[in-house]
Amino acid sequence: MTTLGDVNVEISTPPTELAQRLSSTPRGARLARQLTSTALATWGYPHDSDLSHTAQLVVAELAANAVTHGRVPGRDFELRLALLPAKDTLRIEVSDARDDRALRFLDGGLEDENGRGLVIVQVLATLWGVSERDVGKTVWVELALSAGRRPCPRRPGPAG
Repeated sequence: MTTLGDVNVEISTPPTELAQRLSSTPRGARLARQLTSTALATWGYPHDSDLSHTAQLVVAELAANAVTHGRVPGRDFELRLALLPAKDTLRIEVSDARDDRALRFLDGGLEDENGRGLVIVQVLATLWGVSERDVGKTVWVELALSAGRRPCPRRPGPAG
């Protein structure tokens, strides 16, 4: 008979980090958003949760910027997500191969449909910034895990 003392018991926790390189294309940017939703659902934050909606919006903006402004032909961009429960934080990082750190906040006129992504990120983030890499840069964002600590976007409900 085997007792618990005779067996090495390993308690594993699910990984709470994701790192994925994606093509610097609109398809890669869409996939980054889908990976974010799936990872958060796996970590216990359902697709329709406030954190998932907010994280998907932030990732969509950062990935679109990486694809549009940070693209270097033949180079991918990278998405990194990490749950940091000790800090009550989700950390999002999007890295691209372009090494300019000058980010534009409001690049268009009032009627333009583009140019406001980083303003949205700044409003939603607890903290955010830009870090240099050996090749390129990383734009990172921290979002609060706790509901009610930060404003978050809501999808419009049915009319009526």
